[in-house]
Amino acid sequence: MSLLTIEEPLAPASAVRGLFKPDHPLWRLGFRPFYLLAALLAALAVPLWAAHYLGWIGGARLDLGWHMHEMVFGVAIAVIVGFLFTAARAWTGLWTPRGGHLAALALVWIAGRVAMLAAPPLAAALVDLLFLPLAAWPLYRVLRRAGNTRNLFLPGLLCLLALANASFHAARLGWLALPLMAPVEAAILVVVLMESVIGARVIPMFTRNGAPGSAPVVHPRRDNIALALTAGTVLGWIGGLPAPAFAGLAFAAACATAVRLAGWQPQRTLGVPLLWILHLSYAWIPVGFLLLALAAMGAVSNSAAFHALAAGSMGGLIIGMMTRTALGHTGRPLKAGKAETAMFWLVQLGALVRLCAALGPVALRPACLAGAALAWALAFALYLTVYGPYLFKIRLDGKEG
Repeated sequence: MSLLTIEEPLAPASAVRGLFKPDHPLWRLGFRPFYLLAALLAALAVPLWAAHYLGWIGGARLDLGWHMHEMVFGVAIAVIVGFLFTAARAWTGLWTPRGGHLAALALVWIAGRVAMLAAPPLAAALVDLLFLPLAAWPLYRVLRRAGNTRNLFLPGLLCLLALANASFHAARLGWLALPLMAPVEAAILVVVLMESVIGARVIPMFTRNGAPGSAPVVHPRRDNIALALTAGTVLGWIGGLPAPAFAGLAFAAACATAVRLAGWQPQRTLGVPLLWILHLSYAWIPVGFLLLALAAMGAVSNSAAFHALAAGSMGGLIIGMMTRTALGHTGRPLKAGKAETAMFWLVQLGALVRLCAALGPVALRPACLAGAALAWALAFALYLTVYGPYLFKIRLDGKEG
């Protein structure tokens, strides 16, 4: 049987109209602008912060608070919203924001990024806090209209992230007696909870469909136990559970999540990069929870645990889903080439080196931070180079989206 070759079509007039027109391909579905913007911010923000931290460049705004905030409420939130808008369209058959509505939301997100760098703190807070509620509301309306009660918790989680963001700004303004990192850590844990739920739905399915000879085991009772322990760990950290109790809970969550992942047969995915990146990234969740347990007992730093969860799990799943969904929703084969494999390894290398910066000797910290920032920036710059043209063009198969 001959191999099907898909050529890039000659772009019709609708594909080359001005970017600021609502029918431009970029505004046809949520993943397009938000994956592009998230990758651009990821490629720029991490090396900027690292260069500032290491004393290579100035800039009072490029502090640790800005870095933490932008990685979660900038990069991760953009990817989550882009993914959910795209997924909800598939789940319900109803349109999530597109055209002018989608473009307006993207502009609100951009305004938040500019405000965080250039506006006074109160003005930055007012601008930055607009995005999540404006994104959660249309998602809620689509799910409610379709009767998709199974996924109605997702707008709720976006609201929790909005609350964490508001807490960050209140702490930054001195209105709330919290360290700046506390709301960001809470937000990371909410994202991990979201990953736990959605990952359990899609990773076994993707593995079954894409890894020859695999038979992932999905055990509802085991899944419910893992999810309950994960949620308990999130609530325990946010609520300030006493250290011994929290350490036990986080350790149990780590074990339950690892057992759950083992049942999905990650070993069967080693030859399929679009799959192993999801399994490997998910594996950082039990690693992060184990480190949280150790951090509660004073054995490692909180930074080590949260970078395992953020750079390892969140960063890995972001690049894995940004490639997979962009390929599928632009009409391309679900197959990773050399570029995708390089992105995946670079993000995982960055996460590992960043963990070494938190756990290793202090003398090696500057070199590790620089190396991790370089690996991360290269991964997302490569994504922009390869996938940017895909996101600006119509689907190869001529379908909507």
